[in-house]
Amino acid sequence: MKFIKTLIRVGCILLLVLFPIISFSQSTKDIYGDAIFINKPDKGYRGIWYNIGGAGQAGPVGDQYRYKYSGGLGTYPANHYPFSVYAKDVNKTFFCYGGTDDEGKTLYHMVSYFDHETGDVPRPTIVLDKATNDAHDNPVMQIDKAGYIWIFSTSHGTGRPSFIHRSKLPYDIAEFERIDATKIVNGKKVPMDNFSYLQIYYSEKSGFTGLFTHYEKKGGRVIAWMTSKDGIDWSEWKDLSLLDQGQYQTSGNQGETIGTSFNYHPSRKVRGGLDFRTNLYYLQTKDFGKSWQTADGRPIELPLTEVANNALVHNYDAEERNVYICDVNFDKKGNPVILYITSKGPLPGPEDGPREWHTAYWTGKKWDIQPFTTSGNNYDMGSIYIEKSNLWKVIAPTEMGPQEYNTGGEMALWISKNKGKTWKMDKQLTSNSEFNHTYARRAVNAHPGFYAFWADGHGRQPSKSHLYFSDKAGNVFILPEVMDKPLMKPILYK
Repeated sequence: MKFIKTLIRVGCILLLVLFPIISFSQSTKDIYGDAIFINKPDKGYRGIWYNIGGAGQAGPVGDQYRYKYSGGLGTYPANHYPFSVYAKDVNKTFFCYGGTDDEGKTLYHMVSYFDHETGDVPRPTIVLDKATNDAHDNPVMQIDKAGYIWIFSTSHGTGRPSFIHRSKLPYDIAEFERIDATKIVNGKKVPMDNFSYLQIYYSEKSGFTGLFTHYEKKGGRVIAWMTSKDGIDWSEWKDLSLLDQGQYQTSGNQGETIGTSFNYHPSRKVRGGLDFRTNLYYLQTKDFGKSWQTADGRPIELPLTEVANNALVHNYDAEERNVYICDVNFDKKGNPVILYITSKGPLPGPEDGPREWHTAYWTGKKWDIQPFTTSGNNYDMGSIYIEKSNLWKVIAPTEMGPQEYNTGGEMALWISKNKGKTWKMDKQLTSNSEFNHTYARRAVNAHPGFYAFWADGHGRQPSKSHLYFSDKAGNVFILPEVMDKPLMKPILYK
């Protein structure tokens, strides 16, 4: 009997010891699904290569251009922001991107920094293996007032979970922990474990505001917003617009103002569906999401339900033009500037060209729309910088690259000295490249030393993808693919 009691006691102790481990293991699997929380440094900088087929197909288009969009998409898409944030307190630009393993089979959520004092970068940290190669799941980031780095892991639709992680120490990328985030649904807190196309903003006064997309059986891709004081407890999701099959939104902010520009997918057989995105709309909030207005300050009832509404900037549907929005920024007076591309349709190659770059500028009285150049692909995404009221800059892959008419090209720096009325190419940043350069992204509070961030990749077949950044003067640097020591200097591009 004594022996049996001893066995029972030992068994109970083992259960007490093992139960938390078993419980944690089950809980981790329930939370992460097929994704894996890695949380360790990598040996270098490698971007994800990704592709989507053409005209509603999942596979190749079938002609020489092969894909609707493709290439090194570590800083994709335009509807994700930001990928980099300058932190003045430590004089570093922190950045995240979609990375990959040695074989290029899976998407890693990566985070690192550039030290403006020393000119060094460390080995990047792999926060998460997202268990997909879909670059729509790329991460975005923010830094709060205490210096903690937040990594938001998005998902393309509802098939995979989304996550929020925060650095364990301020301004430190060594270790991250998962945030058990919640949102309000019907007055109750529920897990917030799925969101798409996130643009996340932070204010010391107001906390976080996120613009994002949720997928619905009726209404398709619905654009919405949410707020949180602490990044843990989030508000109820509130819809901005419910037009036809949905919208894509791209946004920017200045102080407490957030401006979002979006298009819509018509529900019809001719020039309808997801590939025929059209029209240009704009809404803004000047109190970090509490209220929304049009550019002229008129309150507007949300969500939008009519295609013709007060948020409409220009009716491109009437001109049978597709609209691809790249960036939103503001002048010194807080007037918005939208950077975007229009085309005849969704196919790669010259057939649906020309792809025309435009700016739409709210002068304070009206929208002033000006074209300034053309390029080869609908997804030749770039960013706009407002240096002074009259001095604007665009960094974008406007020049044809080695894989003509595929996504990206050679990066160029454009300048306008009259608020977008005329433009001049100031400098071609890359040339004679092996791969197309794609998706030049603007940092939050951009430091002159880390001004634009992008990747490259072959436009027509899987390839390596390198990560780049440029300074304000247009000098380009390559992040080291292999690091043989903990800190290294980026390589000057020649």
